[in-house]
Amino acid sequence: MPAITYELIKEDPQTGARAGIIHTPHGSFPTPIFMPVGTQGSVKGVSPEEVKEIGGNIILGNTYHLFLRPGSELIREMGGLHKFMNWDGAILTDSGGFQVFSLGELRKITEEGVTFRSHIDGSKKFLSPEVSMKVQMDLGSDIVMAFDECIPYPADYEYTRKSTERTTRWAKRCKEVMTSPNQGLFGIVQGGMYKDLRTKSVEDLVALDFPGYAVGGLSVGEPKELMVEILDHTVKLLPANKPRYLMGVGTADYLLEAVTHGIDMFDCVFPTRVARNGTAMTWEGRLVMKNAEFTHDTRPIEEWCDCYACRNYTRAYIRHLVRANEIFGLRLLSIHNLRFLQRFTAEMRKAIIEERFAQFRSDFLAQYHYGKK
Repeated sequence: MPAITYELIKEDPQTGARAGIIHTPHGSFPTPIFMPVGTQGSVKGVSPEEVKEIGGNIILGNTYHLFLRPGSELIREMGGLHKFMNWDGAILTDSGGFQVFSLGELRKITEEGVTFRSHIDGSKKFLSPEVSMKVQMDLGSDIVMAFDECIPYPADYEYTRKSTERTTRWAKRCKEVMTSPNQGLFGIVQGGMYKDLRTKSVEDLVALDFPGYAVGGLSVGEPKELMVEILDHTVKLLPANKPRYLMGVGTADYLLEAVTHGIDMFDCVFPTRVARNGTAMTWEGRLVMKNAEFTHDTRPIEEWCDCYACRNYTRAYIRHLVRANEIFGLRLLSIHNLRFLQRFTAEMRKAIIEERFAQFRSDFLAQYHYGKK
C-alpha cells in the first residue's frame, strides 16, 4: 500500500474542479486544501495547537532551512519533525530547490547538484537529489518533494528545455534513493511557459509513477492570464487518480482559479507574511488594518468569521496593536488569515460536492476586490 493515496469524492463536470481525500501516515484530509507554511519547523507566530484549531491538518516544512539549521541529523535524533515540533498531523517538505535557486549569484548548478553559499553564515553547502532525499527522510515528512530547478520568468526556450530535462533526470535519482516506505515522493512538473515542454515534463514524470504531482514554476512573476493558460494545459495531462499540487499560491482569487482547473493542494507564505505587514484577508478583499477608517470600528475583522481573533477582538483594537507594533496584533492577523483560507477551501469543497461550484465562483468574484483598501 503506498504511503500516500488519493480518493476522488466529486468532480464538477463543467470545470474539472474536484473534491477528494488524501490519505497519509499521519491522517487523512479533505481537498481542496491550503497548507500553512512552517518554514523552520514553525508557522510564524502561530502554535501547532492554534494551526489545528483553525482547521489545518497538514503543514509544509522547508528542507533548505532545516538542512542549514538545526540540521536534519539533529531532527532525526529528536524523533523526526513531527515530534520535534509537536505536530501530529501530516507534513509536506519541499525539496529545497526553490530556495537554492532564488539565491542567484550565490549558487552554481551542475548535473550533480547545486553548490551554494548559506544565507546564514556564507559557508559553502551542497544540495543534490540524493542529499535532498536524505534530509527529507531524516525529517520524516509524509509527503516528500523531488529536487528540481524552479525556472525563472522570463526564460528562453533553450534554457527552459535543458533545465526541464535535468529536473526529470534529478526526479529519477530521487526515486532511486527514496527508500522510506512511510513517505510518498511527489514529482514536480516544470517546463516554464512552453506548452510542449510542459507536456514532455508530464509524460516523463508520469512514466516514473509518482504517488502525486506538483505543478512548479508558476506564479513566479508571469501575467495571471498566462499562468492560467499554462496551468490548464498542464493539469489536463496529469493522472486523475493522483493528488495535484500547485506550489506557492496563497490568495483567494488564485486558489479559486486553480481549483477551477482541478488542483487539490496549495501552500504559500502569503497569509502570514501580509499579516505581519498588518493586512487582513477577507471575502471582499484585503483590509489594511493601519488605516484610519478602523480607529473607532467595533466590528471584528469579518462578522461571520469564527477564528479566535474575530470571536474576541475589534478592528479598532487590532489597528491599535498593529500601529504600536505589538506582536499580539500580528499573531491575531496571522490566525485570521490562515483561518480565512481554511474556510475558503472548505466552502469550495462544499460547493463542488453540492454541484453549485460555478455559482460559488461567480458569487465570490462579484464581491472580491483584489487589494481592496
